[in-house]
Parts: sequence; structure tokens; C-alpha cells
Amino acid sequence: MEAAVQSAFEEQLRIGEEKEKENSEEPELTVTHDNQEFCNPESYMTKSVVETRLLNVADSFQRQYTVLFPDRKPLLLCPLNECGVKKFVSTTLQPSASSHCELQTWQGCAYFVANFLSLELLEPPVDLPKHLFSPTSVLRTRRATCFEFATLLCSLLLGINYDAYCVSGYAAKEMCLLDQSQFPCPLLDSDVKEEDSQQQPEDLLRGLRVHCWVLVLAGSGSIRENFFIDPLTGSSYPTDSSSFLGIESVWNDLNYHVNMQDCRNGCVGLKFDLDDTNLWEPVLHGATSRKQLILDVLNKKENRMISTEKEEQPRVFEMPRSWVTFISIHEKDLETLWPDGKKVTFYKKAKLEKFAPYLNPDGVITRLTTYKDQDCAEVAMVKEWYKHRNDSLEEREVNKLKDSTSERFKYGRRFQLLFHRITSLSTGFEQQMEFSSYARPDYLARRVWSTNEMEEFYEGRRDFLCYRQVIFQPPDQFDDSVCWKSPLRRMRVLTVVERFHRNAAKPANEDVAERVFLVSEEQFELTYHLMDHRFIPSRRILTKPLFRKFSNDCVSTFQVDLCAKPLSTQALFKILGALQDDEAKLTAEIKDSLKEIEDIVACREQEQNQVKLRKRIKEAVPTCEDEEQRVEDENSLESWKVLISKNLDAEEANRLYHSLLEEFKDKMVAQANLLQERYEKDTRELHAKQNQYRRNHLTMTEKQLEEYQCFCSEKTTQIKATQIRLNRKN
Repeated sequence: MEAAVQSAFEEQLRIGEEKEKENSEEPELTVTHDNQEFCNPESYMTKSVVETRLLNVADSFQRQYTVLFPDRKPLLLCPLNECGVKKFVSTTLQPSASSHCELQTWQGCAYFVANFLSLELLEPPVDLPKHLFSPTSVLRTRRATCFEFATLLCSLLLGINYDAYCVSGYAAKEMCLLDQSQFPCPLLDSDVKEEDSQQQPEDLLRGLRVHCWVLVLAGSGSIRENFFIDPLTGSSYPTDSSSFLGIESVWNDLNYHVNMQDCRNGCVGLKFDLDDTNLWEPVLHGATSRKQLILDVLNKKENRMISTEKEEQPRVFEMPRSWVTFISIHEKDLETLWPDGKKVTFYKKAKLEKFAPYLNPDGVITRLTTYKDQDCAEVAMVKEWYKHRNDSLEEREVNKLKDSTSERFKYGRRFQLLFHRITSLSTGFEQQMEFSSYARPDYLARRVWSTNEMEEFYEGRRDFLCYRQVIFQPPDQFDDSVCWKSPLRRMRVLTVVERFHRNAAKPANEDVAERVFLVSEEQFELTYHLMDHRFIPSRRILTKPLFRKFSNDCVSTFQVDLCAKPLSTQALFKILGALQDDEAKLTAEIKDSLKEIEDIVACREQEQNQVKLRKRIKEAVPTCEDEEQRVEDENSLESWKVLISKNLDAEEANRLYHSLLEEFKDKMVAQANLLQERYEKDTRELHAKQNQYRRNHLTMTEKQLEEYQCFCSEKTTQIKATQIRLNRKN
């Protein structure tokens, strides 16, 4: 091959000597068949002299390649663009950097390209395309072949300094057709993969299906290993992946390289040293590569420092600049992302739907539906992700198999609720709630309420309480109409169990670890923490005295330390009195907990019936149009004042009344949204400060501790005040 392309190499040298004269020559006009209404730039419809010479070099290379390798398919060198003009594939790449944060990494670029465009399959699937449209045209039409997918993605990656190349080769059927129905959904977090009992039919075109993807070489940025990117899905693969069955050629904006290595085993064992001409044959010999370009820049800087000049080497034909205009991606494109604002993908026993923000009135942006069978006939689970909801809902999962509904919220919502799950059981129900404990005055972290009991878990309380269990009398004994929506009907408490963490300020045999309120038996059971080198804790049982006469017979004590002095009757009486007071307080707290459960359920039902989304940031910022609207509103208000001062008939008065009422409602909603945002902001700040305190409280000075306490006190007051105002609005 090296000898065969010698004539092409000599032609490049001759063209390089004449390069200085190219700018003065007129470009060659070409007849086009562009039927689009969009007016393309001149470079799309014409071929310059340097492009014409490049096409001649490519045609010569193609002829020699066909003679030397008659069994290999022709190369994709000079397809037609959208205007019907022949263009070399490397010049179709336009390195373009975007100012959007989402497009500053290869993951963000791949995700955007995979979701923004719709796939047009190659026809027939074993032949190279005759057309290769520009990235700008593809962005406008939002339809592309796999080669146009890869061209757009490679252009974006080159613009942010990745060493990226388009790859023309062969891939598996599922990858070429964008068929993911035989693969598990990536959002499913299952470690065990099911074995497919159905034998998949063999693909008769395996190894012949043409595909185009992107190669990213190590050395640029933080890339340490070469890898592939499938532009249709945005997923990355190792270079020895079995999904890729062979490579014909690779190219970037500087050169085109033909693979000279054996691909009988797919891409396994392929080396990607593009400077080695024994492995990769370039179309333009001597053209500047990316590595050489970096070295040349460094050498020029070094030569400037030492004021030396090297003798110029004979110039060869270099790749001309891209004929494509700069690729511009608007923020609106990133928001809508998918064509028509939504995208549906079928996986193995699953369907994944994605939506643009604000497209759906309920704020759903992703919906994952899993099925029991391969035919996707019976639904097993539906999981939805939300954004911009006023109720702070982020996720909802409806599990048909477990008959449960789970909801997850972000920080700062009402009741400090983070998670809520309701499960229907054969014996009744179970309702589970999780809270932001450090934002609640009672430091409640989790609550589980079922048919006969309620469990509460606490974190960071000053009284060291960590667990409470309340056992109720079974509902069938007193009320058959009890359901999970009416917990206050089940206020007949039988037993309450409380557990406490160790209080180091007290001796172990005086520090209560567990206390049990046997309400029906009118007894209290106290279990103390274990003493050092002991295996059995001290215990004490106290019984409420009859007719208020207390004696030692009301107390049963098991003391582990025999040397300890027994408590006096007066001390035991004080303990019993304190327990009776705590029992009364406990009854009120249990009632408050059950009332809160009712309020949470009622609040969620109301929020579900009246779903509202928060405004976009741009909509929330006042603009000139908003200022004009404000002036109009003020003028309108003046006109209302004039009307009110006049005598109005019944119809006019009714119309005026409804107009003012609607205006008042809108103002109330705006004020409520502002209060909600302030409430969430203060809660986040308090939560962050408390997390910082937990990490650094051992090393904090007294001054820092005082500042922390003042901050928490002030923020808590603000949060409570905002909460009260929100409740009034609601």
C-alpha cells in the first residue's frame, strides 16, 4: 500500500508548493439540488480550489485502495452534503466549543446528541451512505444517520479538546438498529441479571451491518484509556467490546486513516497508534496530526525564547478548513432535548419515557415501567421522577407486586417529610415515613405505622431517646371501620416501649436503657444500661398504687451491683411520680403523632389534586415586559377606582367583583410561592450548618459553639415564622 500511494504523496508535495496561490483563485461553482427552504451559506454549495484538489487526492487514494484490496468495501471519503456537493468527510467536522456547562464533558455531549436527534436507518444496512449532512443541518432537522450522529458528537468533543475520531466499521444488529429490547434498563438497580430462556435468532448480516461511532484516544484531559462512544445511546464501551465487529477507517478534522490490521476477532487486539503507518494508512502523508500540532506549538514557543529559527521543511498538502459554519446550540435545545419534548425507549421487560421539563402539567420528567412478562402485557412497577413541583416531590414508585406506593421528597417541604410509603398487607396496612430529623423540633427521623403498632426512631435528642414503640388494641375489638386514613380512632394504647442511648454523665445502673409503659396493667418496667464487665442489666418494676397509697410492695427491683445502696421509699416514690407524669406527656405526644399522620395524608391528597409547578428562573426575574405589565396593572387599578366611585348596575358590579377576586387570588399564590422558597432556603441552610456541626463539634471553640447556637436559634425562629405564615396562606 505504501508504494501504491507514492504517486498520491508526490501530488500532495506539488500541491503544497502552490498553496500560496490558492487564495487569489475564484471558487468553483457547483450546481446543487438543495430543496430546503433554509438558505445555506456559500461554502455549502460551492467547492474551493483546495477542496477540489483534496477530492482528487481522495479519488486517487480510493482507486488504488480498491485495486489493492478488492475484497474490502469502498471507503467513505467524499459523500454528498445536503446541497448535493461532494465534500471530504474530514472537512465536515467542525470543532465547536459550547458555553453551556452541560456540554463541557464527553458524557454531557454524548447525552445531548443521543437524545436530541432521531435515527434514520441506513438503507440498505450493509452499504455506506451516499450523503453526509453537516452538523448544522442535522441540528436543524433533528434527524440523522449514525454517521451524522457521530459527526456531530465528534465535532463537539474536538471543540472541548478531546482527541476524538469518527469510526466507520461494523457493529452488532442491536446497536445498528438502536434496539435495546434485549438489554436491561440502566435505571434498574438489580444485581442479578435474568437469563433469557428464548433463543434469539441468528443475524444473517452479522459482521456486514455498517455503523459509525466515536473513538476517544487517551492523553487528552483526564482520559487514561482509549474507549468508544456509541452516539445513538451516548454509552461508552471499551475498545475490545464484542458489540463492535470491525473497523474500516477513522478520521478527524486533520486526517483520514485506513485500518490495516486484521479484524477477524472484531476490535479485540487492535492498536490505535495512528502515527504507525504499518497499522494505519493515512490519506494525507506528512499532514499535521494532533500530537504534532501540540509539539509544533511548544517548539515555536521554545524557539521564540532562544531566538532561533529552524529551516522550513517542504510543505505538503494540509487538510483545508471545514466548510461547515460554527455549531451553535441554544439553551432552548438543551431544555426540550428530545424531538417533540419526549422520548420512549423499550428495554427488556421495561419501557423508559423521558420528557422535557414543564412539558407535563404534573412535572414528570422520567417514567420507568417494568413488566412481568417479555411481551410487556402486565405491569409490575411504575416509577416516576419529577422536577419543579411545589410539593417538592422528586420520585414516586407504584409497585403492583407488593401493592405499595412510595414517594420521595427533597429537603424543605412541609412536615420535613423526605419519604412516604403506604403498603397494603393481607393483615392490614403499613405506612412508613422518613423525615429530616435535625430540622424538626422533636428530632424524629423515621416513623412506621401499621395495623396494631406505631414505631418512631429519633436522632440527636438531648434526652437520648432513640426509639419508641406504641402497641394499640386490635381494631376489630372496638371499631371495624378503622383504616390508615383515620389513625386517631385507634387511640386505645396497650403498651409503650421507649429506648435510650447511653448518657455518660450518669452511672450505668442509674441510666435507663429501656422503659415500658404497660397501660392496661398500670405498670412501669425500667431496664438500665449494662455496667462494665456485666452481662445482665439492673431492672425495676413499678406498679401504680391503689387508692394512692404507695409502699415498697409496689416496687420490684433486681440490682446487679450487690454493694450498691438500695433506694429509699421516698426516692422510689419520686421515680413513680415522674413516670406517671411522663405517661401523661407521652399520651399527648402519641396523639400528636397520630394527628400528624392524618395531616400528612390529607396534605398529600390535596397536593395531588392541585399539582402546581414552580416558575422557570427566567420567568421569575422581572423583565422590561414585566415592568410594562406592572404599569398597565397600576393604570388598570386606577380605572377600577374610578368605576367603584360610580353607580354600577348588578352585572357591572358582579364583573368587577370577580375581576378583583381573581387578582387577589393570584397575589396570594405568588406570596405563598415566595414564602415556600424562603422556607426551603432557610431549611437547607440550617441542615447544612447542622451537618457541619456534626463533623466538627469535637474541635469547635466556645465562641464557634455560641455562634452555632445563635445561628440555629435564629434560623429555627425564621423557619417557624415562615411555616406559620404558610399555614395561614393554605
